[in-house]
Amino acid sequence: MTPIAISRFPKRTALAIALLLASGAVVAQSTESLSEPVGTAQGDKPAAPAEVDYVVPDLKTKPNGGMHQVNEYFSIKPSLALLEDFTYIDQDDDSIAQVGNQASQWQVRSARLTFLGSIGKDYKVSYQLGGEYKGFASNPEQTWQLTDLSFTFPIGGPSNKLTIGKTKEPFNYEMVGDAANLPHSERVLSPFFVSRNMGVKMLHVFGEKKTMTLSYGAFNDTWDINSTSSRGMDYSARVTGLVWDVPEKQQFLHLGLALREVGADGTLRYRGRPESNVTDYYVDTGNMPADGAFQYGLEALWNSGPLSVLAEYNHAAVDSPTRNDPEFKGYYITGSWVITGETRPYDRNVGYARRVIPIGRWGAPELVARYSNLDLDDNAVAGGSFEKTYLGLNWWATKRWKFGIGWGRTWLDKNGVTGVTDAVLSRIQWVY
Repeated sequence: MTPIAISRFPKRTALAIALLLASGAVVAQSTESLSEPVGTAQGDKPAAPAEVDYVVPDLKTKPNGGMHQVNEYFSIKPSLALLEDFTYIDQDDDSIAQVGNQASQWQVRSARLTFLGSIGKDYKVSYQLGGEYKGFASNPEQTWQLTDLSFTFPIGGPSNKLTIGKTKEPFNYEMVGDAANLPHSERVLSPFFVSRNMGVKMLHVFGEKKTMTLSYGAFNDTWDINSTSSRGMDYSARVTGLVWDVPEKQQFLHLGLALREVGADGTLRYRGRPESNVTDYYVDTGNMPADGAFQYGLEALWNSGPLSVLAEYNHAAVDSPTRNDPEFKGYYITGSWVITGETRPYDRNVGYARRVIPIGRWGAPELVARYSNLDLDDNAVAGGSFEKTYLGLNWWATKRWKFGIGWGRTWLDKNGVTGVTDAVLSRIQWVY
C-alpha cells in the first residue's frame, strides 16, 4: 500500500538524527516560540505600519510588540490565546452504528496564557512558559496542562539555536506552527505527532536570505510532568527549503521533508478524529504490540499573493511482527484565497507561514477548501479509514480577532460499511 519503500529500523536512528503570535505588523509578527520578528529575505527587523481603525474594536498595538524590558537583564511579554467553538453534527444511521451518536456542542477550544522573553544582557537566552485549559491533544482527564516550558540558546549567532525543555518536535507542518495560523480550522494528521514533548532540539537557518532550515532533536515523554505515557525516546528531524522565491511579489514555493522515529513501551496506538476536537476517534488501531515506528512526512506550500495551496503527506511504518508490520498514511490539500489581497507572511526563521494580518478597516475575508484522507487499515490492523471535504470562510477582522465557519462531510469506512457525518464548525478566536 505504500508508494515509497522504507528501509526499516537499523538505519532509521541515524537518519532521524542527521536530518504568540503577537500584535505587530504583517512582517513584524513574533514567532510562536521566540520573541523575535518573522524572518524576512532581508533579515532585518521591519517597522510596523500605522494602526488601522478596524470596524471591530480591538486593543491598539503596543511598542515593541508588547515586550516589557524589566531591566537590562530581563524582558517579558504576555500572550493570550482564546478560541471558542460551536460544532453542529449530523450523522446517518451507518455513522451512528460505527462511532455512536456525536453530540453538537460548544467548547472552549483553547485558553492559553504564555509568557515570552529573554534573560541576559550581552548573551540573551529566550524563554517560553505556557499553560492551557483543554488544549489540543490534552488528556480528557486533565483540565489544565503545562503547554510549553523551554529555554532557547543562540549558538554561534542567531541562525543556530538550541532549545531545551517542553516544546514541539520538528515533524509535521500542521503541528510545527500554530493552529491559529492555518487556513483550515483543525488538524487531521494528529495520529502521526504529539502536541508537545520534553527534550532537546537544534535549529539551523541557512543562506543570506534564509531560504533553508534544518531542525532535529531527541525527546522523551517520561521526562514530562504532564505525561500519562512512557514510550521513551523519539527522534525527529525536519528540513525545509524555498525552491522558488520572489519576495517582492509575495510568491514562493516551500518544500519540506521530515523524519520521526517513535518510541514504544511494547505497544503503540494510532487514532484520529475527522478534523474535530469534540468527536470521538473515528479511526483507531487500538493498542498494538510494537517495538516502535518510523515515520516520514512530505510538505509543500505554494503561495502567490492572496492565493495559496498547502499539501502534506504523513506515513508510518510500525515494527509489529505479530500484526504483519502495518503501515498507515494520511494526507490533505488545502486551497486558500484571501479576497481582499492580503497574504500570509512566510517566516524564514522556522520554515512556516504565519497568520493573515488585515490592512483594511473591514478586515480580510478568506475562502478555504480542503480535501483530506486518513487510513489506519493495513495487514492485521483494522483501524478504519475516512476521507473528508471541507469548505469554509474565515474573517480576519483585526490583527487579533478571527471569526470562522465551515462545513465538512466525512465518509468513514469501518466495520464493512460507509457512514456519513456532516459537521459545521464555527469559531471565535482572539490572540494577543
